[in-house]
Amino acid sequence: MIQVSVTVITTPDDRLLIPAEQVTDLLRQLASELSQGPEADLSDLDPETARVFEHLLVDLADQVDTECIALASESEH
Repeated sequence: MIQVSVTVITTPDDRLLIPAEQVTDLLRQLASELSQGPEADLSDLDPETARVFEHLLVDLADQVDTECIALASESEH
C-alpha cells in the first residue's frame, strides 16, 4: 500500500486545490501499485482488469501533464 502526502490549498471561496504535479504523481504511483500484481494485494482484480486500469491511470496522468503544459505555454505568451 502506498502512502502519500498531498499539499492542500484552500481558496477564498472554500474550494480545495492540490498541485497538478502531486495529482499526476499519485496516479502514477497507483498505476505502479497495480502493475505489481498479486504482491499489491489487489486480489479482487483479475490481471487483465488491473492491466487496463493501470494504463488508464498512466494515460490520465499524461493528459493532466499535457493540459498543464498547454496552460503554462498560453500564459507565457
